[in-house]
Amino acid sequence: MLDLEALANRLTAGLAGQPEAAMREQAALWYAADVVPMIAPAARHAIAAHRRNGDVIALATGATQYAAESVARGLAIEHTLCSRLEVIDGHFTGKLAAMCFGAHKVPLAEAFAAAHDVDLATSTFYSDSYNDLPLLERVGTPVAVNPDVRLWRHARARGWRIEQWR
Repeated sequence: MLDLEALANRLTAGLAGQPEAAMREQAALWYAADVVPMIAPAARHAIAAHRRNGDVIALATGATQYAAESVARGLAIEHTLCSRLEVIDGHFTGKLAAMCFGAHKVPLAEAFAAAHDVDLATSTFYSDSYNDLPLLERVGTPVAVNPDVRLWRHARARGWRIEQWR
């Protein structure tokens, strides 16, 4: 098991002094080349269904704002909850401004919900990872999508929806 917070801090430190603009450009290229072809039609259908229902849609991911915002833009998702790298004067400081992973997602989701008049008890959260268990347990409708083995077992034991998106 990795200590992902320690790893994130170590990787972020290596960015100190580098320009943010280059990261934004790289993220946009990565999204177009690597992510777009992998987005399952079922994901687009789920987003569209929530949009038709008038739901507030947010992407909650451990990725940084560069990857998260590229994906959100591509899927027309207005809000992102993500890990954030600290930037001053257009350059990375080498520090994390926010961590959105595991239990860290819950307070970010709670703050977002309070700011947008969203009730997490009636919200849906989709995840493929056991690492998201704290937020899955916090919402009213947890959905395991293409779950890892630990999440699949937990979702099955709890009677949560399990979906395979291809």
